[in-house]
Amino acid sequence: MLVFPRIDPVAISLGPLDVHWYGLMYVAAFAAFILLGRLRIRRRPESGWTNQELDDLLFWGVLGVVIGGRLGQVLFYEPAYYFSQPAEILAVWKGGMSFHGGLIGVLLALAWHGRRTGRGFLEVGDFVGPLVPLGLMFGRIGNFINGELWGRVADPGLPWAMIFPHVDSLPRHPSQLYQAGMEGLLFFLLLWFYSARSRPVGAVSGAFLIGYGVLRSVGEFFRNPDAGIFGQSYTFSMGQWLSLPMILIGIWLLWRAYRQNRSSML
Repeated sequence: MLVFPRIDPVAISLGPLDVHWYGLMYVAAFAAFILLGRLRIRRRPESGWTNQELDDLLFWGVLGVVIGGRLGQVLFYEPAYYFSQPAEILAVWKGGMSFHGGLIGVLLALAWHGRRTGRGFLEVGDFVGPLVPLGLMFGRIGNFINGELWGRVADPGLPWAMIFPHVDSLPRHPSQLYQAGMEGLLFFLLLWFYSARSRPVGAVSGAFLIGYGVLRSVGEFFRNPDAGIFGQSYTFSMGQWLSLPMILIGIWLLWRAYRQNRSSML
């Protein structure tokens, strides 16, 4: 059995400035987005995307992730806590970012970018989708370093069961690392190779919604459920409820993309 190492959340102190590991994980996520985006542009020049357009998209995407992710955490998961301590809403370095809230923020950023450039919303989504999962992996690693979003109680005989002393003395699943592996690395590999070939418009966006929704829902079975706005439930967690519409919309987008593609070939 393992014990959570209680990593110092501050990676570097530069005088009065503290650089937190959680913030560095976001920097790594945005760097991965740029590097993968440039690689995809170089390999698929027929897409018409440029490095300058990628940089502009990252700027709006960062705003969407940070603002949407934080507001999602406040409204979906911990409204009572944050409304009683509103100053804590701005303390993003302490952790607490909702993927589903961040997704809404990113969708608004994609719509704005598409409107500015004349690209369709799904066209932008198809390009962005494969660039996201590695960033999700870094975010989950940041959750682990912060000792937040710990897992459900596990069998003490599980070799990698972990005790989080700041929570209790029970062995738990290190669910942050499970999610880093599933929603991050595995999802990246699946979506990257699926999108390497030309697909109908909307197909990659649909695959992204389905893939994340399914893998997040699986991960939730190992993660200690959040109370959320519906109260705590060990049957279906808040994360699973929020993932359900993603999966359904993704299935519809995938069906629509291939149906329209077949119609255009007739």
